[in-house]
Amino acid sequence: MIAFNAPPLSLTEAAALCVVAVVAGAVNSVAGGGTLLTFPALLWFGTASLVANATNTVAMFLGTAGSIVSYRRQIAAIRPWLLRLLPASALGGWLGGVLLTRTSEQLFTTLVPFLILFATLVFIGQGAVRRLAGISDDAPLHPQRRVLWLAMLMQFLVSVYGGYFGAGIGILMLASLGFSGLRDLHAIIAAKNVLAGVINLVAAIWFIASGLIDWPRAAVLTVGTLCGYFIGAHYAQRVPQAWVRRAVVIIGLGIAAVQFWRQFLTVAH
Repeated sequence: MIAFNAPPLSLTEAAALCVVAVVAGAVNSVAGGGTLLTFPALLWFGTASLVANATNTVAMFLGTAGSIVSYRRQIAAIRPWLLRLLPASALGGWLGGVLLTRTSEQLFTTLVPFLILFATLVFIGQGAVRRLAGISDDAPLHPQRRVLWLAMLMQFLVSVYGGYFGAGIGILMLASLGFSGLRDLHAIIAAKNVLAGVINLVAAIWFIASGLIDWPRAAVLTVGTLCGYFIGAHYAQRVPQAWVRRAVVIIGLGIAAVQFWRQFLTVAH
């Protein structure tokens, strides 16, 4: 078990984290990318990067679990493919979690701006990923069993990244699931939600067992994310998704730039 000293959770920090989590939950329900908000928020208030990543994983899993229920009808139709992709997701998520706990605080802090930048660039390129995967709103389900092994390999790699960091895995899975033969948009979203839930669950269990969770902050983020998800799900059709996407991109690039600048100042001194 890893020992860490978490700073006390002040009322100001709790309120700020809750607000950020509400926004992140709403963003996830509309466009995805909420982790790009909650993870840096934890860093901003002084949470160690390893603990912040692990705590955020637990909070995002608990806070967005309701999204799976929303697509329960689509889940029944894609159960055969989920059964094939779930083992790869669980194994990859566990391996990613193990890699995180084997990474030093200094190394992970160095990697943070690169990971945030990568996740933001993936978010920017999600339209191209969707076109590459051949995903459209009206295309039927035509599973391609011959290339299912490739989808399983891609899902495993995405899951390793998801267990290690997490931001952007939903977008990355669009490409992975496209190779499984899924073409219906609702089926894609349902599969993505289930598989992402498994990745986060396995990683969260490992992080909990490793003693990396800051439970007071995880509780605040969970409550905020739950509220944000239900708010976003209710008003999703009224919010221009282009605005949300632009905001996430600007925030993600800005956070990456700040983290790179902090590292430059640290090296300079």
